[in-house]
Amino acid sequence: MNMRNTIDRYGTLSIGLHWSMLLLFVAVYACIELHEFFPKGSDLRATLKIWHFMLGLSILILASIRLVVYVTGLVPRIEPDPPKWQMQSAKLIHIALYALMIAMPLAGWLLLSAEGKPISFFGLHLPALIGKSKYLADLIKEIHEAGGTIGYFLIGLHAAAALYHHYFVRDNTLRRMLPNRD
Repeated sequence: MNMRNTIDRYGTLSIGLHWSMLLLFVAVYACIELHEFFPKGSDLRATLKIWHFMLGLSILILASIRLVVYVTGLVPRIEPDPPKWQMQSAKLIHIALYALMIAMPLAGWLLLSAEGKPISFFGLHLPALIGKSKYLADLIKEIHEAGGTIGYFLIGLHAAAALYHHYFVRDNTLRRMLPNRD
């Protein structure tokens, strides 16, 4: 299989990045949802929040790589050609997903900065992006939480569309992103 995309299918780099992002999203959402089950101040709750932050920043790094790969590579064609409205809808959802993958980790970094908390990334201590501010922390937290809710919707819509195309339309939309079984 090709490392880079071809006109017929995604390459191993794009496929690996795509499915790695899915695993990271699952882990990020799991950490933040599960931390609620533990008492405030508990070690496990704090650990889950730290992992949420570190995995979120990992999404930012992989999203940046994905963006470079996307901009410099080919997008495999869908066969048979879908209607124009579906192509435009898919493009809008992809733009929204990339915005989510970049904006959410940055919002998390800004939130920690505004709260005056350390920003740890697998042993590295990242600098604060802004000064401590309770007002900004509260505002950014609301935006970040709303973005998380929107993320559930976007990811679900993306997955549902892929499954719809695979099982009902029976085109190659999903198969282009699956590892080659040849």
